[in-house]
Amino acid sequence: MYRLLLVQMLHCCFLVAHSCPTLCTCVYQGGSNGTGLRSVLCSEPRMSAIPLNAPADTVKLRLEKTSISRVPRAAFFYLSELQFLWLTYNSITTIHPTLELLGFALRELRLDGNLLSAFPWEGLRDMPRLRTLGLHNNRLSSLPAHAALFLPNVTYLDLSSNRLTTLPSELLDLWFPPPAQLAGPTQRRVLGVHDNMWQCDCQISMLLAQSKYQESPVVLMDQLLTCGRSGGTANQLGASLIEADLSQCQRPSVQPSATQVTSPLGSNVMLRCDATGYPTPVLTWTKAAGASIYNTVIQESPRVGIRWSIINLNGLSYKDAGEYRCQARNMAGTAEAPIRLRVVGVIAVPPSIKNKTRKAPSRSSSNNRKPLPQKPKRAQNITSISTPKKKTLLNLKYVTPPTPTNKTQSIKMAPVPTPLKKIDKAYHPLFCVRSVPVLKITRTYSYKDMFLLGAQL
Repeated sequence: MYRLLLVQMLHCCFLVAHSCPTLCTCVYQGGSNGTGLRSVLCSEPRMSAIPLNAPADTVKLRLEKTSISRVPRAAFFYLSELQFLWLTYNSITTIHPTLELLGFALRELRLDGNLLSAFPWEGLRDMPRLRTLGLHNNRLSSLPAHAALFLPNVTYLDLSSNRLTTLPSELLDLWFPPPAQLAGPTQRRVLGVHDNMWQCDCQISMLLAQSKYQESPVVLMDQLLTCGRSGGTANQLGASLIEADLSQCQRPSVQPSATQVTSPLGSNVMLRCDATGYPTPVLTWTKAAGASIYNTVIQESPRVGIRWSIINLNGLSYKDAGEYRCQARNMAGTAEAPIRLRVVGVIAVPPSIKNKTRKAPSRSSSNNRKPLPQKPKRAQNITSISTPKKKTLLNLKYVTPPTPTNKTQSIKMAPVPTPLKKIDKAYHPLFCVRSVPVLKITRTYSYKDMFLLGAQL
């Protein structure tokens, strides 16, 4: 019983893998007798739904000129080897956003000649090998800014014959990257934007002008672009973009909040710059040798022509010090402004500032101070001992004594006759007495005499 069930399951899988859907043609390209790449072509106008029994080894699937109006979620989930999907010239109006069910092998997706007014760009997230995307002859009226996030690997993009009026600046930055972001050789892209109702402004004009350079990364399928109703003046209506008067172009101008910033170690700092220009410029931050800064960056455009950006640096270290550059770029040109950040450790205060910060004691505070306790004075027999107000100089005569002949003639220090010496009506304690017996000279010296004598010497 189990063997019979297993055989039936294998037979069904064999039919799915090798059977061809009704109203379709299955062929092998590049080989015969079951070798080569399987291709399935369905072009029956009566077909109103995508067939679910296409062979699992299908590499190329073409559904053309049918009555199919929508693409459901589970339309191609079992086609793991599908590389080329053509859904051209049908009546498709909606596509389910989960296009990742197509698998990682898809390289070419063509949806030309349908009735699409919107496209699920987020569905391209899981298609890293996609290189060709055709949206010619649909009803697309606008392109979202986030579409550039899912088109980095697409080298052929056909947006012609739609109802587009403007291109987001994010797409222009993707197609014309600044030199600082070019890591290798420039990847050239083929772009179709003709037969749209373009607003003839600086943005589309610069796209046309830069595509004419020999080394341009973008090649236009058709350079004949015309101005639509949303153009600036009535004279531009239906005129060629080359003949239109495009006077709205404005190169960006950058104004930083500060050119030099000094912040202590471990603190948080914000660097800001503002830019103006038309089209609205895009701001990028770089440091030192041109390394881009991708984290902790806030950017906002309050209105057309103005954009500001802030970079937050938390917990500063010495490696954060250096020169930061804020660069503004639009289709009319580029501009940048430097901001130098200095990180300091212990801030040294100059002595002049220290002296100014010291407060001199006020009289009120000195008056309020309590007097210090004084030591009791020693009781003396002399009623008062005063110090002369003026400096008194002693006229001492120095006499060189003769060489002594015996021990009795040597200089002797006689005992102090009295404990005090009177100088200018004041008594001073004696220090020593000098006696020379040969010359019969005896002199007394007080503490003040010795002090004044030392001052003269």
